[in-house]
Amino acid sequence: MKTPALYIIDGTRTPFCRMGSSLASQTAVDLGKNAITNLLTRTGIDPAEVDEVILGCVGQPPEAQNVARVVALRAGLPERVPAMTVHRNCASGMEAVFTAHQRLCAGHGEIFIVGGTESMSNTPFYFSRPAAEKFTTLSRARTFGTKARAAVAFRPADFAPVVGLKLGLTDPYSQLNMGETAEVLAREFSISREAQDAFAARSQLLANSASHIHQAEISPYYLQDSATGFINTDNGIRADATAEKLAKLKPVFDPKWGSVTAGNSSQITDGAAALLVAGEDAVRRHGWEPIARLVDYAVTGCDPKRMGLGPVRAMDAVLHRTGFTLADMDLFEINEAFAAQVLAVMKCVKDPAAARAAGLDSPLGEIPTEKLNLAGGAIALGHPVGATGARLILTAIRQLQQRDAHRALVSLCIGGGQGAAACIELC
Repeated sequence: MKTPALYIIDGTRTPFCRMGSSLASQTAVDLGKNAITNLLTRTGIDPAEVDEVILGCVGQPPEAQNVARVVALRAGLPERVPAMTVHRNCASGMEAVFTAHQRLCAGHGEIFIVGGTESMSNTPFYFSRPAAEKFTTLSRARTFGTKARAAVAFRPADFAPVVGLKLGLTDPYSQLNMGETAEVLAREFSISREAQDAFAARSQLLANSASHIHQAEISPYYLQDSATGFINTDNGIRADATAEKLAKLKPVFDPKWGSVTAGNSSQITDGAAALLVAGEDAVRRHGWEPIARLVDYAVTGCDPKRMGLGPVRAMDAVLHRTGFTLADMDLFEINEAFAAQVLAVMKCVKDPAAARAAGLDSPLGEIPTEKLNLAGGAIALGHPVGATGARLILTAIRQLQQRDAHRALVSLCIGGGQGAAACIELC
């Protein structure tokens, strides 16, 4: 039996803005609503035709559990259209696409809105467990005396918040935060500070020169309190970035011996992305002209301490499933969680010893730099974790269109030790 194909009809995204900047006042619901509303406008589809909304989100807001459902209703989808939130850390936005294909294969829908949303600015702060227990005791107190005793039990340390974002970016299994896993790769694969900074500067310059591609992805975000009334550009791109300037930044995760800095790491960012995807019968019935097709995909696991190597096995799995080689790909999009991480992946697919260290029996070939992340990456654009996977697919499609190319391999590393990859072809 032939596996049903999933087609990408169109897509759009919000601007990606640094945490604490232009979109900081907007919740994950606001961002997701904006992306989906603009997608509906771009495509002209009747919202009642949608079978399901599937969105990735890593830091779901406590006031909007199953944020996809809240987003869908706020964006004007009928109540009868179900919605679900998926969470696979950095690949959540890509997982939404994969889930739609699985729904299609199971006969549980034909037309889906997929993507992701993330407001990293609004990741909450928490109280420690001892402090929370004291607040609970205080809330249960009924007399003046019991309330007074509960109140005087507090100490200054109880009011020091636990940073939710720091917790979320630390793997509980390896006990390393994501930057520390990048330091592991930099040491084990001899990725120099100079190479990392050069790669980071390249990302910034390519993102700046590809502003026309990103503008084609972005729908304006209207904000009354912004200077112009709307935002329509990513604000993390540094057109004047150079390796020499980046070299002046201090290591963040290992101050004495490290090489991973804020400048050669992905930016912490707010943003959302949405894609309209559908099966072949729905495409034919509506007379749509899809922009791309999902050829195949895979998710694989790896050592959590070396989570940045996740793309290696995931790409290997997709190549085996499709019968393609790296040489068959016109473009590559590998999420730039860290410069050290992408450089380690490139070494592991080419070098025999590195390939074995990454879990491969033999090298996959070579990822030429002239085919990699040619519109820049998360170092310049930012990494709103729930949305990035969908953004990578959209960016790959826009680049294929602009370069009159045909096929792209898109991949991400995933916090906790996983990797995801997808092969995309233009229609």
